[in-house]
Amino acid sequence: MASRVRRELKSELPDLSRYGRLAEYNRKRHFGVTPEPAGREAARPAGHPREFVIQKHRASRLHYDFRLEHRGVMLSWAVPKGPSPNPAVKRLAMQVEPHPLDYNQFEGVIPEGEYGGGTVMIWDHGVWAPVAGDKLGDDADVDRQLAKGELKLVLLGKKLAGSWTLVRTGGERQWLLIKHKDEHVSTEDVALAKPRSIVSGRTMVAIARAAGASERQIAQAAGADPPEPERTTPELAKATAVTRPPTRSRSRPARRAAGS
Repeated sequence: MASRVRRELKSELPDLSRYGRLAEYNRKRHFGVTPEPAGREAARPAGHPREFVIQKHRASRLHYDFRLEHRGVMLSWAVPKGPSPNPAVKRLAMQVEPHPLDYNQFEGVIPEGEYGGGTVMIWDHGVWAPVAGDKLGDDADVDRQLAKGELKLVLLGKKLAGSWTLVRTGGERQWLLIKHKDEHVSTEDVALAKPRSIVSGRTMVAIARAAGASERQIAQAAGADPPEPERTTPELAKATAVTRPPTRSRSRPARRAAGS
């Protein structure tokens, strides 16, 4: 009986085998509803720089999606608190399903009710390379390091750069994203200091409004933006300026007329 039910359920599920490593990505999404790109693996010319992207994503909770190009897909980790350029701060990174390369250009809103529904910002983008010993590695080095549970890499992005590592700490999905000590180390909270999109310059709430998001999603996006620094306008500066009393000039005593 159980085997018959499994066969019937299997026959009702779409055949996603042609999507390879992107089968799970495609299974979770309804592309007639979500503006996300449909997933197909893409072949790159040999020697083509590997891309990385970090997308700030306010879904059920705020997190940062850290994605590395490898063998035609974007390997992906969800980093709840965002990457830190401080080696003393280790960030939890939960590995999720690979995404298509086209996802690197996605900035917008996933509708409510869809998987990952919420606002997505392209927070950082650039190129990356694996590190093997004292040199840059290749795809085979990436495969070996992932299997071992420690991927060493260098990033060259608009906000993040330098040497990093991903270390698996539990099961298959739980990793830590850690900055190595180099000239790109900083104690600055880069997520707060540089909150805007690198492609549009927009905030999360601006992205949500432009995409026609629901009021609930707009409110969530606004909550994902740090407070904007106060801007001093000339009018405000004039109104708040300290008024100093005028300086009284000292007049010279009048010279007496001769003979007086």
